[in-house]
Amino acid sequence: MGPNLDEQPFIACGGKQIKERRRQERQRKLKKRLTIALVAIFVIAGIAAAGALAFISMKNSSKKSEKNKSDDNSKADDSKPKDNPPPSTPSTPPSTPSTPPSPPKPSSPPSPKPPAPAPKALFPPAPKPLAAAASAPAPKASFPPAPAPLSPPAPVPAPLPAPKSAPAPSPSFGEGASELIKSFCEISTFKDYCANTIGKTLEENPQSATQPKELVKSFITKTTDELDKAFTKASTFELKTDVERKAFDVCKEVMANAKEELQSSVDRVGTIEPGKLPSNGDLNTWLSAVMSYQETCIDSFPDGPLKNDFRTTLNSSEVYTSNSLAMVRQLSSLMTFGKEKPPTKRRLLQTKFPLLAKGGYPSWFNHEERRLLKEADDDKKPIPNVTVAQDGSGNFRTINEALAAVPQKYEGRYVIYVKAGIYDETVIVPKKMVNLTIFGDGSQKSIITGAKNFVDGFPTYQTASFVASGPGFIAKSMGFRNTAGPDKHQAVAARVDGDRAIFLNCRFEGFQDTLYTQTHRQFYRSCVIAGTIDFIFGDATVVFQNCLIYVRKPNDNQKNIVTAQGRKDKLETTGIVIQNSKILPEEPFKPLAKQFKNYLGRPWKVYSRTIIMETLIEDFIDPAGWLEWEGDFALSTLFYGEFNNTGPGARTDGRVKWAGRRDINREEAQKYTVETFLKGTWVKEAGAPVRMGLGS
Repeated sequence: MGPNLDEQPFIACGGKQIKERRRQERQRKLKKRLTIALVAIFVIAGIAAAGALAFISMKNSSKKSEKNKSDDNSKADDSKPKDNPPPSTPSTPPSTPSTPPSPPKPSSPPSPKPPAPAPKALFPPAPKPLAAAASAPAPKASFPPAPAPLSPPAPVPAPLPAPKSAPAPSPSFGEGASELIKSFCEISTFKDYCANTIGKTLEENPQSATQPKELVKSFITKTTDELDKAFTKASTFELKTDVERKAFDVCKEVMANAKEELQSSVDRVGTIEPGKLPSNGDLNTWLSAVMSYQETCIDSFPDGPLKNDFRTTLNSSEVYTSNSLAMVRQLSSLMTFGKEKPPTKRRLLQTKFPLLAKGGYPSWFNHEERRLLKEADDDKKPIPNVTVAQDGSGNFRTINEALAAVPQKYEGRYVIYVKAGIYDETVIVPKKMVNLTIFGDGSQKSIITGAKNFVDGFPTYQTASFVASGPGFIAKSMGFRNTAGPDKHQAVAARVDGDRAIFLNCRFEGFQDTLYTQTHRQFYRSCVIAGTIDFIFGDATVVFQNCLIYVRKPNDNQKNIVTAQGRKDKLETTGIVIQNSKILPEEPFKPLAKQFKNYLGRPWKVYSRTIIMETLIEDFIDPAGWLEWEGDFALSTLFYGEFNNTGPGARTDGRVKWAGRRDINREEAQKYTVETFLKGTWVKEAGAPVRMGLGS
């Protein structure tokens, strides 16, 4: 039997009523609970208020009682006869750790209760100014002495001296802080100055004793402050000649670069997290560059009082830079670090990029770009963004026009193809232009040339025909020349200060100072470098592999020197390494080579470092091998190493007997390979042909 359809509406209606009653019941219970909770809150608040009032009342009563006692004692003292006062004595409050104690005055009578002795001062003394020293060598970049019977160099200031000995850090910081200071400063060139500067920082921020990373950031920031102070003072110096004004222009440029490197260093330290040990390759490179930039500023001036003034003014910032290097070197041993986050304000080669354009590169180094970096017999070329051709068959007729057209915010590797031709123009790849590639039709076909030189009034820094300052720069199959000639002294064909620069199958031609490897990390493979005096020089961390190094005919009164490395501080990670290459006379010079003195290198700066290994050296090189700069300058502090070289010029039994020159073994030579010295995975990942270690 089916249901009675007439009863369905009543059943539905009854169900709705039941649901409504249940809902109302739940609401009543909820309201009841809320009411109880509110009452409980009011009761608790009332009790708390009453307790607070009682406490205040008791406190006021206590104060009144103490006041009454004090009044009674005061009245009792007034009723006593007064003693004769003691002799008048100057009151000296105990000094705080942040204030240096004043020396005692012998004429002052002793106080009845002498104050406790003040802690030792922690403020760093001002660095001792650099005084002129007749026995010191002339810096190279502006006025290097001609290595033969030319007039002797003018005396210039001695190497950077250690500042005056300063008081030891105060023990008031505790054993942990003292150990921190000791650890940071034990390898410093200026230990006392380092300890006192860190001590002052700990006074200002004691918590940094447990945060070495923050201490390092603070120290590098202070280095920037010192640099600002120095440059502000230097800006007041009178510039009397055009040469001095050009030198000051160099200073402005390199000081801006130095400040950027310091800021990048602060940013990088700030990204390190707890976990694993960090790789400090970038920090060491950037701080070494800061040291080099300051020296470049000084070296740009002609010898004389103004140059000495600049050296003295920059002394303090150089000491700070040196100590920053020491702290960064010790960072890993003081705490456990984590993985480094990518820097937020610096686009380097590790940056990932999207697709450039149709037919271009899909990322930073893809398969097609790696073809670019193979040996010269590979005919494959990447698809360029633009082409430069003097005959009008490309997008531009000059390289500078092509550079001006590079988008400011281009995300990717921008490729410029330079067709065969001699391009007589000063080409500068600026620091802001990241990851640029220039490739040509061959190192003797696509050539950038110029003739600026020192004799015509340019600082060495400004004589370069080509400059690569942008990080991640790559050149292949290009030629770079300076045609000024040997009579014009310093005349640079190419100056490179961009980090992680790669040159493949390129040619550098000049006479004195042909290739200026100024700063940062650089790699040269299958290149030709030709010159006479110091024709590979600078303060970069640089490796030359499979290169031909040609010595040319100099003037009759000159000697030939292949290298002049400019490492100023013992903690810089810089040096010149020549591996698996050939050092030989240029063909026209061969019949005359033994009529001249030819050397592997000489020390431009006090910690000059050059290593030649697994290289063929022909017999035109003087048996002594190396030449002093002037007198005994740097002979005990330089490092010149030779390992497993071949050829008649590689014999070392007749080499100079300096403390810093020696044959090195395989284990030590391994420190100067691409893998270790350049931290060269970036070269390998680029697809460049490279030997990461030593030969068999």
